[in-house]
Amino acid sequence: MGHEPEIDFTSLADRIKHWGQDLGFDAVGITDTDLLEAEQHLQRWLNKGFHGDMQWMARHGSKRTRPEELVPGTIRVISVRMDYRPDEADPSLLLQDPAAAFVSRYAVGRDYHKVMRSRLQKLARRIEEEAGPFGYRAFVDSAPVMEKALAEKAGLGWIGKHSNLLSREAGSWFFLGELYTDLPLPVDKPLSDHCGDCRSCLDFCPTQAIVAPYQVDARRCISYLTIELDGPIPEQLRPLMGNRIYGCDDCQHYCPWNRFSEPTRIVDFKPRNNLDSATLLELFAWTETEFLKRTEGSAIRRIGFERWQRNIAVALGNGPPDTEVIATLNQRLPESSLLVQEHIRWALAQLDRRG
Repeated sequence: MGHEPEIDFTSLADRIKHWGQDLGFDAVGITDTDLLEAEQHLQRWLNKGFHGDMQWMARHGSKRTRPEELVPGTIRVISVRMDYRPDEADPSLLLQDPAAAFVSRYAVGRDYHKVMRSRLQKLARRIEEEAGPFGYRAFVDSAPVMEKALAEKAGLGWIGKHSNLLSREAGSWFFLGELYTDLPLPVDKPLSDHCGDCRSCLDFCPTQAIVAPYQVDARRCISYLTIELDGPIPEQLRPLMGNRIYGCDDCQHYCPWNRFSEPTRIVDFKPRNNLDSATLLELFAWTETEFLKRTEGSAIRRIGFERWQRNIAVALGNGPPDTEVIATLNQRLPESSLLVQEHIRWALAQLDRRG
């Protein structure tokens, strides 16, 4: 696709950043497509089997780390950040209440994929108005894209020891999205690593999934266990999950850089259906129809009703031996799937042991 020769790409890059912020993105950066270092890191991670059942991490070959193979003609990536932290009291207090359900804060509001994708499309159209037709494709965690490595190269932050991207201004409570483009824009400089000697994320991980700095064994990670894992949760890890039923934010809660994070400005990310404060019994009482209705437009829906019930059963088993909890588990047992039944039985055995 041709571009008008009189375009000032340095000026265009500056305007892209302003337009992005007008659209609600909290930071915008630009990088080239050289991800050799990230490709080697990914291959070492895959070789260790740390991806568990996430076969899609290996399925696309080099398309993940070579953007021009995924979208031919790509020479630059516009990387965007959108903050999502709800404005609330310390949500880690929920973890101390065994009756409460803890849902990772990124999932208590509307599905970020939809929110960010529509705004990236608007950004692309705004660029098109200025620069004429150009080749692009928008991504929000929706294809084999190394979003954290690209954002790091684009100067949006550095990858911390927990493998999340960190920003000096915003900590790590944000989503990332990308526009792959064939525009020869000037690139931004990466930031240096500012984790220093800090080990908070390693030390506070409930399942010790961060096995070394910058290395996460997903097979032990509560986010993986509650969201990605299809079958039974390994028994030895269940007691360590506490009341976390969808994801885990501990490595973010304890990261000192998150002291600087600001609450989100995006209304769509505000909590819905009381998912920031519901009890385990309230959520376990949902029928499949209620689950589908209440998770409409939510990232939670993708795990399906069976995993949702499986996760809550484990959390109930990690709480005190309350008579209402035991009665509810017994009541739900005969009507549940075999997978959920196995986790309900485990929960009842745990409660009986502590009773």
